[in-house]
Amino acid sequence: MIIKNIEGKMRLAGLIAGLSLAVALLMVGAVSYFAYRQVSSARRSIYILDANNIPLSARQLDVQVNRPIEYRTHVNLFHSLFFTLTPDEKFIEYQMKRAMYLIDETGVLQYNNLREKGYFNSILSSSSVLTIQTDSIIIDPVKKYFRFYGKQSIDRRSSKLVRSLVTEGYLRDLELRTENNAHGVLITRWKTLENKDISHVQKNDI
Repeated sequence: MIIKNIEGKMRLAGLIAGLSLAVALLMVGAVSYFAYRQVSSARRSIYILDANNIPLSARQLDVQVNRPIEYRTHVNLFHSLFFTLTPDEKFIEYQMKRAMYLIDETGVLQYNNLREKGYFNSILSSSSVLTIQTDSIIIDPVKKYFRFYGKQSIDRRSSKLVRSLVTEGYLRDLELRTENNAHGVLITRWKTLENKDISHVQKNDI
């Protein structure tokens, strides 16, 4: 009788131990699942910072909803930096440095080609002020392709030149956003399709 009681207690202890293990495994699995979902949700979201750099968790937006807008803003920012220049060597270097964070080696190649041809030196010697006006930006978010249409004004002491500018390229998402690349996008395979004069007005001598 005593032996039977011992065997019953052992079976009961084994059953309790088995159930405890099963419950523990279920709890670990549930915690891991919800933690994974939380991390995935955080990666897909943007938090807005207030003036004190405190994230406002009440306002959370899905990245994919705003991604086409971010693509367009990124493309516009790059062209503004690359094509807006003044006759100031430090300012030109500053603009180019900021622009290179937004594009791959195709942007560096274009910059080096212009520098070798004396493009930036001509801006300094002629005291030219270059500005860019964006007409439109076409974005294909599926193919991650863009085409930029704009006009560049080159204002010299003796004349004002306006050129049409059409470029195209592709966009690559980056895993991280940085201070130098807030949109987490990199322009790739960038090239100029059109860059021709549309008006050239001589200024009257004063």
